[in-house]
Amino acid sequence: MGHLSTHVLDTMHGCPAAGMKLTLQRLDGTHALTLKEVVLNQDGRNEGGPLLDGASMATGHYRLLFEVGAYFRARGVTLPEPAFIDTVPVDFGIADASGHYHVPLLVSPWTYSTYRGS
Repeated sequence: MGHLSTHVLDTMHGCPAAGMKLTLQRLDGTHALTLKEVVLNQDGRNEGGPLLDGASMATGHYRLLFEVGAYFRARGVTLPEPAFIDTVPVDFGIADASGHYHVPLLVSPWTYSTYRGS
């Protein structure tokens, strides 16, 4: 049975991005339907487990919106206005609803990277 998960690491402070807000959306042409909004736990993961699993997994196009600027401001980091990186959108596809899709984010106020994790 497939599932979608994420994990965010704060590379500026060398720790999980506890408290970061993220939104999961399903993309349909020009429309984005919000499926879930979560706040990451102390490990930088969704407290409730996978973002999608079982019957909620479906093939298609998705977007994760990571609220990076708000996270770093809450940590006391002084950011310019506007912030260089405020919201990080990661658009990706699920081709196999029975597969495991892990979308990690490594982030600082100045850079980010992502990949399909295991």
